[in-house]
Amino acid sequence: MWAYILRRVLYNIPVYLGIIFLLMAALRVNDPIWGYLGKNASHEAYAAMEKSMGLDQPLLVQFWDFTSGLVTFEEVDGVSRWKAGLAESWSDKGRPVGDLVGDAVWPSLSITVPALVLTSLISITIAILSAYYRGRLPDKVMMVSAVLGMSISFLVYIIFGQYWGAYVLNERIGGEFFAIQGYKSDEPGWWVTYCLLPVLISTIVTMGYDTRFYRAVMVEETGRDYITTARAKGATKRKIMFVHMLKNAMIPIITRIMITLPFLVMGSLLLEVYFGIPGMGRALLQAITTLDFPVAQLLVALFAGLFLLTVILTDVFYALVDPRVRLQ
Repeated sequence: MWAYILRRVLYNIPVYLGIIFLLMAALRVNDPIWGYLGKNASHEAYAAMEKSMGLDQPLLVQFWDFTSGLVTFEEVDGVSRWKAGLAESWSDKGRPVGDLVGDAVWPSLSITVPALVLTSLISITIAILSAYYRGRLPDKVMMVSAVLGMSISFLVYIIFGQYWGAYVLNERIGGEFFAIQGYKSDEPGWWVTYCLLPVLISTIVTMGYDTRFYRAVMVEETGRDYITTARAKGATKRKIMFVHMLKNAMIPIITRIMITLPFLVMGSLLLEVYFGIPGMGRALLQAITTLDFPVAQLLVALFAGLFLLTVILTDVFYALVDPRVRLQ
């Protein structure tokens, strides 16, 4: 297994470097210096800022400086610090990129991890029940509800949730049960106030997609030979659905969950923007908008690394849950 993981890591290194190079080339289509200095800046000021930003170097040199910083550390005040995170943000002068990214991780995880857990548990349960009652009224009601849920725009749910779940509710209870904007993790009950409503919205939106996917998986499993064998042995329908079938459907379930893992760290962009949550998705949007290359490069490098890592781990989990899978 370790030999397989090592091979996959080595195979994906060129892919990872290619992603970073394409990003850096795409960012440099726009010149950020005039945006920071203004159109009336002198050529001397332009040249000075260009040198301070490192943009006077060829793209390959800039690429080497950034990628080498991803795997090296430097001593700062007696503490070993990640070199890639020591670069200063262009839009937030004097602030290391690593600190900016680190501060954005927890707000993103505060809404994405609970949303993933809730969505997965509810969707898998509904999918099993829907397959159990396949073709009957409960199945039809659940599937119609799932289709209706996924047919409505994410933005509609956000606006509806902010108005009825926060504005109207807060007026009726005479307090602030749900916050429409903001994020303060140092207050008592902060998660309920600032994160519960975005989590509920994310769960409702995603549940429709996941429920239909998991139901299709469960329905497909009902036609397998092991289901026929279990029925021939006299196993009850309940045991077949909730024991045998769920265990054998783990590979597509793992695939679905693992694909979403990189987005847990990057957060949900729309939720972070509309609810004022200072997560990584919002930080990436601001970095691209303000042409803050160091922040955008580090965030995309982290996201690409997480995505490639989950692809490798997905194959490993396949082998762990299904003995028929071999890592060769």
